[in-house]
Amino acid sequence: MAPPKPQPKATKKPAPKTPQKVKQQSKASTEPITSTIPLELQQLLLNIFKNAFSQCFESDIKPLLQEVKGHLYNRDFLAAFGKDEYLEAYAARWSPSRALGYLQVLDELGADWDAYERGAGEDNEDKRWKTVCLGGGAGAEIVALAGPMSMRGSSAGDEEAGKGTMEVVAIDIANWSPVVEKLHQHITTAPPLSKYASAAAQSANAPLVHPTAFTVSFHQHDILTTPFATLSSLLQNAHLVTLMFTLNELYSASLALTQTFLLNLTTCLTPGALLLVVDSPGSYSTVSLNGAEKKYPMQWLLDHTLLKKGARDEGGDVAWEKVREDGSRWFRLGDGLRYPIELENMRFQMHLYRRLG
Repeated sequence: MAPPKPQPKATKKPAPKTPQKVKQQSKASTEPITSTIPLELQQLLLNIFKNAFSQCFESDIKPLLQEVKGHLYNRDFLAAFGKDEYLEAYAARWSPSRALGYLQVLDELGADWDAYERGAGEDNEDKRWKTVCLGGGAGAEIVALAGPMSMRGSSAGDEEAGKGTMEVVAIDIANWSPVVEKLHQHITTAPPLSKYASAAAQSANAPLVHPTAFTVSFHQHDILTTPFATLSSLLQNAHLVTLMFTLNELYSASLALTQTFLLNLTTCLTPGALLLVVDSPGSYSTVSLNGAEKKYPMQWLLDHTLLKKGARDEGGDVAWEKVREDGSRWFRLGDGLRYPIELENMRFQMHLYRRLG
């Protein structure tokens, strides 16, 4: 909530808040992202998925994946995410490459991510970050967020783990609890070693992130129909909210309910909070209104809702600024990465907004 405005003695009206210029990439870039993340860390993230879902790889996973793909193609999401074995197969197949792509996106945010960190605490030991992942049940965002924590040294090797803590809240319509719990367990416990591992390897074996530095909770909600009072308690004090390959599905389900949710989200978040949206690019991210033939790009609808329509603070000023956007990018997996099944590169669009106040 913005503080009450004092009554000025001067009659000159203050200038309205002006959003900063958007850092814009090419809207049709075909150049792949060259990852700046160490290959060793990328492999560690893949190992999290490999170890968490090792049972999926003990038999042929392809028939199960074909069943899931069939349900997704028919847009039967209740069936696609209605069985635990479907959820694990989905997370084992599609989340690993997305996790690496999301980690690269977080790393590329640069100064914007740094500003987010500075707002979380004055000293490294006091920093507490809270991230809410809307539609984040499949775990890609969770594992990606563990990457920066690992790079900051919050591993079991740091006795004091004095690089801050992160709380991750994942919200999704399906019951992804078993998937989230497995991934969190493997993020915060040392990976399994061969019984022939050397004493030095056993001594150096440590979890990706110290268990006290990285907490995760999962909540099953349909964010379009759940009373916002229920969701607001989960979103409260969030520094970062993510919508990864989720927003376009929300728009397709209900344009009106999605706009209402975004406006409610605006009132809930505090100044400085970031909203990160990643989704399919171009014509793949469009919706039709009331069955009309005309379709609107997802990014246009999002900008219209947050920047032009009704996302205002109590003083009537613009509540959001768009600080970064990229209309189309490729993330390509690096050579040398190993995983039990073939993974795919990721093409996406990205939009980053900051809550003003």
